[in-house]
Amino acid sequence: MYLLGFDIGSSSVKVSLIESESGKCEASAYYPKQEMKITAVKAGWAEQEPTLWWENAKLALAEVMRTSCISAADIKAIGISYQMHGLVAVDKDQNPLRPAIIWCDSRAAQIGAKALQDLGNDLCLSSLLNSPGNFTASKLKWVKDNEPEIYNKIYKIMLPGDYIAMKLTGEIKTTIGGLSEGMFWDFKNNCVAKFLMDYYGFKEEFIPEIVPTFSVQGELTEAAAKELGLVKGIKISYRAGDQPNNALSLNVLNPGEIAATGGTSGVVYGISEEIKYDPLSRVNTFAHVNHTQELNRLGILLCINGTGILNSWLNKQVGGSAIKYSEMDQRAAEIPIGSEGLSIMPFGNGAERVLQNQNPGAAVMNLNFNIHKADHLYRAGQEGIAFSFKYGMDIMKTIGINSKVIRAGKANMFFSPVFRNTLATTTGAAIELFNTDGSIGAARGAGYGAGIYKNFEEAFSNLKKVEVTEPDVKNQQAYDDAYGAWKENLEKITK
Repeated sequence: MYLLGFDIGSSSVKVSLIESESGKCEASAYYPKQEMKITAVKAGWAEQEPTLWWENAKLALAEVMRTSCISAADIKAIGISYQMHGLVAVDKDQNPLRPAIIWCDSRAAQIGAKALQDLGNDLCLSSLLNSPGNFTASKLKWVKDNEPEIYNKIYKIMLPGDYIAMKLTGEIKTTIGGLSEGMFWDFKNNCVAKFLMDYYGFKEEFIPEIVPTFSVQGELTEAAAKELGLVKGIKISYRAGDQPNNALSLNVLNPGEIAATGGTSGVVYGISEEIKYDPLSRVNTFAHVNHTQELNRLGILLCINGTGILNSWLNKQVGGSAIKYSEMDQRAAEIPIGSEGLSIMPFGNGAERVLQNQNPGAAVMNLNFNIHKADHLYRAGQEGIAFSFKYGMDIMKTIGINSKVIRAGKANMFFSPVFRNTLATTTGAAIELFNTDGSIGAARGAGYGAGIYKNFEEAFSNLKKVEVTEPDVKNQQAYDDAYGAWKENLEKITK
């Protein structure tokens, strides 16, 4: 018996197939092989065509089926992980009305700021646990104000994962988790946030049917099965945003546990049972995958937009794409802690919530032409990313997230010893790495949602730790000094 997981990212779509009993990943593939196109018509904008996600999902799945040699009839459930905060609007024929406005698009930041001012901090933070900010609801308001001809054709709005589920099942549905990440969920009253819907002038009919995160949410249609090369009737039984799903993939489900990622953007995600929020909305609170109306399981999310994308930029623009990331890591490790005074601010990928939605852009500071070379840039980039995590994690501590262990998949930035050592030592948290990822997590989630696993313990019984990075106590002062210098430079470019 096999389980299939789709991970709909902004860089690529990854698909993994796992054997349900052993948890063994039989095959994985991603498309496109180069980063997926993000269209930026204006500065601060970021859009993708939803149909592109679907086409890449088909291509990745086709490769998985070719390499695994598994019969499609043996696949019993499908789970979906997806890039958070995006807006997909469709008409009655389920066709997208415009490109999706994705997570790193910052055009609606001022709309959300005005909503917070008009509605008041107390109402928004106590009900939404966040400012309306630059989230999905505010993006929809932007469409309403600027593209009325499109807005008037909207039948339903959804998150990117809801769109893929729609393509699989022909049904438009969503979850409490999805609504919470879009600022459509009222935690105080356990319902759709009518006060924000009314303020923005949205129709309640825009919101799809709400289903549990772990549940049989539909079955693969005959048309979709034909497109995908699968069989009709496979259960679609799990969907979640990429960061809650990443936490699930690492078995981070209980209060005090923390998960992290370092892909295009970087995220630290801690679990709380208390309804808490940051008064400045620099970190955000959402419903976790196992949150219910009876049991609080909330994810406190720190997001840094410009992390892996900075490392990618250095690879392309400094290394000319001729250098492998592993070689960048090796060369960075030869440079002293603190990069001999060079600091890089990784904030070049849109407005940053951790900076109260400021968009200062990336910055290379204290560059000395007589001292610094490409290797210094590689190290300063990785240190800057780790320091931005540390900066945000200090904010998370103020609302009760203070763990001594960070769990992460061995992927992206977490491949780098420089990044891991810097993050572990500045935060005082050991980093535990696991051979898992979002698509594998989505497959496990599907197994639980379909009842193939009777509980989470069974679903994660074979999850194996592969590496641990402890804080470097011997060099603690050097790391602390480097972080202090970086933080001073950050203050120079922010208000």
